[in-house]
Amino acid sequence: MAEIRPRVSIIIVTWNALPLLKQCFPSVAATRYENLEIVLADNASDDGSAEWIRERFPAVRIVRYAENALFCRGNNQAIPHATGKYALLLNNDVAVPPDWLDPLVDEMEAHDDVAAAQPKILQYEDRSRFEYAGAAGGFMDRLGYPFARGRIFFRLEKDRGQYDEPRDIFWGSGAALLLRRSALNEVGLLDERFGMHMEEIDLCWRLQRAGYRIRVQPASEVYHIGGGTLQRGSVRKTYLTFRNNLLMLYKNLPESEWKRVFAARCALDAAAAARTLAQGRPAEAAAIMRAYTDAHRMKDSWTHGGARPATLAETVLPSYRNSIVVDYFARGRRRFDALPQKAFASPPRDAA
Repeated sequence: MAEIRPRVSIIIVTWNALPLLKQCFPSVAATRYENLEIVLADNASDDGSAEWIRERFPAVRIVRYAENALFCRGNNQAIPHATGKYALLLNNDVAVPPDWLDPLVDEMEAHDDVAAAQPKILQYEDRSRFEYAGAAGGFMDRLGYPFARGRIFFRLEKDRGQYDEPRDIFWGSGAALLLRRSALNEVGLLDERFGMHMEEIDLCWRLQRAGYRIRVQPASEVYHIGGGTLQRGSVRKTYLTFRNNLLMLYKNLPESEWKRVFAARCALDAAAAARTLAQGRPAEAAAIMRAYTDAHRMKDSWTHGGARPATLAETVLPSYRNSIVVDYFARGRRRFDALPQKAFASPPRDAA
């Protein structure tokens, strides 16, 4: 008798995105995995999204909210409705091939200390090229700037199989992220104060602080349209990215390390604001400055009742100990495989 695969609950949060659902959801529903449920978390859509899903895919569990709960709360409120050993957060603008799920589950089943695993994320329109949101696994430099295998800043590499080995990463993308429910029970769900942006990096950081690992398994791949919620260049996206990044660092670093990082960030982010201003984007420059003002105002409430680490021994530092800003802009290292591997805090673990 064949062994029954562990149950997986795919959770898709959506808000007034019926065209995206029509484009991507049928591929998700066609996933070849024998023990699967799909939960659609509808953020008070008024475009017929829930009705379309209910009519065409009656097995899908639909959770409807009275208001737009955004990404974090939308997922958090849906997770209690899920029955799987694993919960898979999946954006509504992600399409998948039929056999994408098994490699992710196999990765988690093989390693009890792995709490999250992401697939290779490629562009929907050009599936030979990595997509911005996670690419082939996320990292963060010593000053808190995130990047990924296959994507540094806005430069997206062509997928030549150069990042096809599974390995430990610092963060997995919320666009497609398989999570161990027992680990979530231990560290908590997404921090709803983020609203959107940086919440999955914060969750992965907290999981590592609890002793878990984060992995990428490129044998699984998905295709992300990207920018379905906030496009690149959006003033709101700029604001949330900078504000939430600062708050995430404050939350996960002890005071002494935070002060060191913050001093360097002030200089670099001021330069970023000046650059956007010089490029004729004054609203984005203003959003960066407003992000700093609001992060300063909010930060003292972000310690989670003393959960902020008091010493370096109580946290996990970002895995890339160089500055990705210096490497990219000053040293011309525009690809992940051009970065010095000795600058990573620990060597990648193999899949065994």
